[in-house]
Amino acid sequence: MAAETQPKALTRKPLLLNKVEGSQEVVNMAAIVPKEDGVISVSEDRTVRVWLKRDSGQYWPSIYHAMPSPCSCMSFNPETRRLSIGLDNGTISEFILSEDYNKMTLVKSYQAHQSRVIMILFVLEMEWVLSTGQDKHFTWHCSESGQRLGGYRTSAGACGLQFDVETRHVFVGDHSGQVTILKLEQESCSLVTTFKGHTGGVTALCWDPIQRVLFSGSSDHSIIMWDIGGRKGTAIELQGHNDKVQSLSYAHHTRQLISCGADGGIVVWNMDVERQETPEWLDSDSCQKCDQPFFWNFKQMWDSKKIGLRQHHCRKCGKAVCGKCSSKRSSIPLMGFEFEVRVCDSCHESITDEERAPTATFHDSKHNIVHVHFDATRGWLLTSGTDKVIKLWDMTPVVS
Repeated sequence: MAAETQPKALTRKPLLLNKVEGSQEVVNMAAIVPKEDGVISVSEDRTVRVWLKRDSGQYWPSIYHAMPSPCSCMSFNPETRRLSIGLDNGTISEFILSEDYNKMTLVKSYQAHQSRVIMILFVLEMEWVLSTGQDKHFTWHCSESGQRLGGYRTSAGACGLQFDVETRHVFVGDHSGQVTILKLEQESCSLVTTFKGHTGGVTALCWDPIQRVLFSGSSDHSIIMWDIGGRKGTAIELQGHNDKVQSLSYAHHTRQLISCGADGGIVVWNMDVERQETPEWLDSDSCQKCDQPFFWNFKQMWDSKKIGLRQHHCRKCGKAVCGKCSSKRSSIPLMGFEFEVRVCDSCHESITDEERAPTATFHDSKHNIVHVHFDATRGWLLTSGTDKVIKLWDMTPVVS
């Protein structure tokens, strides 16, 4: 499902508020400090930094703390000011930040994984710290005692991690393209089900506890919306990136999904529309429009004395068609195709201008995004990139 034509960006654009520079290596994760004009970042250069905005308008570190190993991820809880940091050596270290964000005090450290920590979630309601690692393990610890409560081995290294407080379900996305759903108890877990819809590894997960919808981003450039609460097994596909999807965030108040990718794109999806599932691709030995044989159908080729054709699929109806019967291209936004894709000639004629109306806006961040954090109260988006730069954006022109 490769993209063929990049849609034009709409006129409403995010406003770049500020750049935060100074890290020596990639900033793997960062977060906006709520109710403060500040940013917390962790970097491959082993540093934890809290940046506060000065009178000059620039951000300068109020905290500069060196860790014993590269910092791979973090989780910050504003209510308790608890900062959990995952390290490349498998350790999770927890700190409490002072009220003025000028000091961080180590609370505890524990060896959560045998190798690099990939994702961390701190769940205040349960006093749990959830984490995934390159050692193919999901684990959870008691944040009070630091004691390991349990674990589960995933099929591959996991990059996505989300948790539903109400049902105690955890969602783990891994490099095999699979999403595993587990039910957690205090010291045990059970496998609920697995989802497999991506052709590449899962790189990001985002959970909407209100609509009970899970979004998964992948290295195959796509996003899938899994309707878990509806219990209908609906999986809606979104195609809007030219490279792997790196991070996802959801604006609950406006029902907009924000996705960022290695292509530097920031895509804002309107999820308050009635979207359609993409059809399954049908199997056939000949074109389902003109009945010409495909190149592996030797019998029909011999009987009809015709050279076999290459098989394609219409993205709207899913039928197997030849190139001649699918010479047209069209965007189908309600099916998630914001780019123009291959459709058969009859489907092309049936798609109206209204159906081609975009349901997403596209913006260029001008850096390879690694992670995003969205502050819904102010409408600010933070992006951190491989260029060692953190950018702060005002998204209110777009997310409103």
